[in-house]
Amino acid sequence: MDGNGRWAEERGLPRLAGHRAGTDNIRAILECCVELGVEVLTIYAFSTENWRRPRDEVEGLFALMTEVIERETEELHRIGVRVHHVGWLDDLPAHLVQAMETAIRTTSENRRFTLNVAFNYGGRAEVVRAIRRIVREGVAPESIDESTIDRYLATAGQPDPDLIIRTAGEMRLSNFLVWQSAYAEYFSTPTYWPDFGRANLLAAIDVYSHRTRKFGGVLTA
Repeated sequence: MDGNGRWAEERGLPRLAGHRAGTDNIRAILECCVELGVEVLTIYAFSTENWRRPRDEVEGLFALMTEVIERETEELHRIGVRVHHVGWLDDLPAHLVQAMETAIRTTSENRRFTLNVAFNYGGRAEVVRAIRRIVREGVAPESIDESTIDRYLATAGQPDPDLIIRTAGEMRLSNFLVWQSAYAEYFSTPTYWPDFGRANLLAAIDVYSHRTRKFGGVLTA
């Protein structure tokens, strides 16, 4: 969800105002996904590399995320959304950990739609942690295959992403679901995330629907 800071700066606003506009946009996109029959949506809210940002911006993001989770949990539960955290709660402030744990617990039985919140997440770190768990549990090396690693990831039991949308014109994955996205289709738009609306989402899905997915093979008549 890129471009929040640039969106704010172009309007003469503080960067945190852009992040607030970005979080306010999540609900509309989520509701559109539910309406379209999408089953899983993963939002990349804060990466392990985002800790390098100015301290006041990081703390503002934590406060904002806590506020959004607390505000939206009951409504998400009402419409059948299951909240799942992708990442680690280590080093996060207590108020954010509590809000996230409450949202996960409240919505745990919902099956209509899964909202993955990737917060304090990094794809490479996820794979490293998975391998450490595999070693720690004594899994025989010769029995390890792709499905083994899948079971130890934060997205265990979920399908791999079909489509990755990147806003603000960025053309890189930035350590997002690096294992799971091996064959995902990629869509980049110059639109900043706060301005990314229903029409933009439909455009991305339309482009995706015209892609030919061969997964490394060739098509046969």
